[in-house]
Amino acid sequence: MSLPTWLSLKIKSPHEYSYKPSSRLIPSSIPSKLNLPYTNHSECPNILCPPTDQNVAAIVFGDGSNSRLYPLTKRRSEAALPIAGNYRLIDAVISNCINSNIKKIYALTQFNSASLNSHLSRAYSCAHIGNEALVDVIAAYQSPEGKGWFQGTADAIRRCLWVLEEYPIVDFLVLPGYHLYKMDFQELLKVHCNNKADITVAVLSRRTDKDIELGTFQVNSENQVISFKDNLEIRVVQNSDISQDLYAGMDIYVVNKDAMIKLLTEYHPMANDFRREVVPGAISLGMNVYAHKFSGYWEDMRSIEAYYQANMESIKNTKKAYSSLYDKDSPLYTLPRHLPPTQITDAAITDSVIGDGCFLNRCKIRGTVVGMKTRVGDGAIIEDSVIMGSDTYQSGRAEEDIHIPIGIGEGSQIKKAIIDKNVRIGKNVKILNKENVQECNNEANGYIITKGIVVIMKGAIIPDGSIL
Repeated sequence: MSLPTWLSLKIKSPHEYSYKPSSRLIPSSIPSKLNLPYTNHSECPNILCPPTDQNVAAIVFGDGSNSRLYPLTKRRSEAALPIAGNYRLIDAVISNCINSNIKKIYALTQFNSASLNSHLSRAYSCAHIGNEALVDVIAAYQSPEGKGWFQGTADAIRRCLWVLEEYPIVDFLVLPGYHLYKMDFQELLKVHCNNKADITVAVLSRRTDKDIELGTFQVNSENQVISFKDNLEIRVVQNSDISQDLYAGMDIYVVNKDAMIKLLTEYHPMANDFRREVVPGAISLGMNVYAHKFSGYWEDMRSIEAYYQANMESIKNTKKAYSSLYDKDSPLYTLPRHLPPTQITDAAITDSVIGDGCFLNRCKIRGTVVGMKTRVGDGAIIEDSVIMGSDTYQSGRAEEDIHIPIGIGEGSQIKKAIIDKNVRIGKNVKILNKENVQECNNEANGYIITKGIVVIMKGAIIPDGSIL
């Protein structure tokens, strides 16, 4: 999906400015009409709120802590993971901002960020809205005042406040860049404004066993947050007079700018983690913290199994699947690559998603996500798998020193596997896990098995006739 005509991007370098945490440094390319009047929450009536798209900036994190997506994240951050053939995970989050008419987006990146930074700069730098909007990539850096890298989400925001204060916005929308969901952030912002909240947290309206990963919020009948329970440290406020209920957190927050500055610089100047330290601290301080309940599809990509399942669900047209792939009203944007159509030669393909620029020759593909520039040879059979594709086209003649070309060779069989990018699978290879091995680490030979899913590592070479 091509970008709307109002988005532009600029990559920020800390060397562009002198490091002055309290200053508001505005690049000369920003028009003066962006200096909107500052509006405090205390002056915001419940009905006549200011236009939220003009008073909020989104902060998107490119990676999480303690990722369990290795080896997919060996050379890339979580947000840069390919999804549904043509996209990256961060595209879903950026698209939510674009579709919610949020015109100020900051991407804070650090670990394995080269691929992510490249994607963001190329995908979202081609269109403008009178130069009013920016997607700023703020890579982790060291300075005289801070010689270490970002120590967590709270530390990253604190150290970037000198950039984030460039524009007179009222609220920050804090988002992980590696979750898959569709949300109208305007609804979240409206709830935040109407409640005159210092912090509004997005929570899942449903409860499942896996939701505890990001902690649970205890709320009363007016959706005010009473306490937060983390899976590592439980914080409980006892109040038998208040009707309480528990909802799973999504790591999505709207935070009033003044409250953010006070929390990070005055009340919790040493806090590193926003969810585990700053939010509970705001609750204990008696700040106005409210919850907004979300009932749509959401997956936080906490594991290889979750990543695999999300790709499998992208094939299906059900309420459980991520729906923005085919939603004309809330489209999913990404980098326009200008690839040729996929070429299919006498192949049988059912219940699958096929990316652009593939060559599928006399093969059988069922229930599979096939990424861009994938080459599949004659007689190959692929089922229930995720094929990420290739970064480049390879000529018909393989390199002299590598006799196996990028792609899937003739007669090979693959089932319930994730094939990372630029993998070379030879002829008559069987990746079937017939022994139903649940866990296996064989990085030396280019693959691991987790939860019964075979993961072939990026750039791995699987020789002819191999059986996995």
